[in-house]
Amino acid sequence: MDKLFYYIVYTACFMLSLLPLRALYFMSDILFFPFYYCVRYRRKVVRKNLVNSFPEKSTKEIIQIEKKYYSFLCDYLFETLKLLSISEKEIRKRMTFEGIEAMEKAMSDNKPCIICLGHYCNWEWVTSIMLHLNKMFFCGQVYQPLKNIMADKLFLKIRGRFHANNIPREKVLRKIAELRQENKNFIIGFISDQTPNWASIRLWIPFLNQDTPVFLGPERIARQTGAAVFYADMTRIKRGYYHCKTVLISEYPKELQENVLTEKYFKLLEENIKKMPQFWLWSHNRWKRQRK
Repeated sequence: MDKLFYYIVYTACFMLSLLPLRALYFMSDILFFPFYYCVRYRRKVVRKNLVNSFPEKSTKEIIQIEKKYYSFLCDYLFETLKLLSISEKEIRKRMTFEGIEAMEKAMSDNKPCIICLGHYCNWEWVTSIMLHLNKMFFCGQVYQPLKNIMADKLFLKIRGRFHANNIPREKVLRKIAELRQENKNFIIGFISDQTPNWASIRLWIPFLNQDTPVFLGPERIARQTGAAVFYADMTRIKRGYYHCKTVLISEYPKELQENVLTEKYFKLLEENIKKMPQFWLWSHNRWKRQRK
């Protein structure tokens, strides 16, 4: 029954994804009103996060950002579904990249690469970067498996659409070890702005005006493997169009003092968020863990 239900849901999502984006955005506009005013999905969390992150802004400004965020969140849902059927030609037009030549050069010189990004703009569309990279390199993305098995299976389908290899977070070290034994060079993407569990917290940094616990996994892997580390600087050009500029954080992470790499990543992410705050995932309870 679970398998049957999954195929029913998948078929419905796939059929919906066949609609042109302009039709999906029309549905997104309709969804916004009940989503924001009736369901009020995590409104208290969003408001608290915005107020604490931007104490200098008035209540009116906070509400404006809040409404823009929920509007974008509705767009994100339909844009992500669109990945089930969007053609390579269309995704290349709508999701553009800059600076990937530096990554390819590093890998050609037998140097692995790590890309760090946040839940900013449509991070799901970044998986199309595989279309722009040399197929001889292993390209993967680290993900946290969802508790809902059906939802997890659906997102794996979406994230693997453009030849991306999905690596569960708890298996990433094993996968890297396998790749190194096979003498395969790799580029792996990490979404690194989530909340670590208590056992994983080793560092707190100032981020968006708050004392914030952060993951150190990407930095540790970079130092162990000597990988060059890049930041995915995302911009929403307009509705349905994104641009990602890969910015080199460090080519030689071992030469940096401990934690500097992580601090640089969060500084870059913070700069992005402050420019256009409505495109970050404010409904995530990012500061549920407090140092006290």
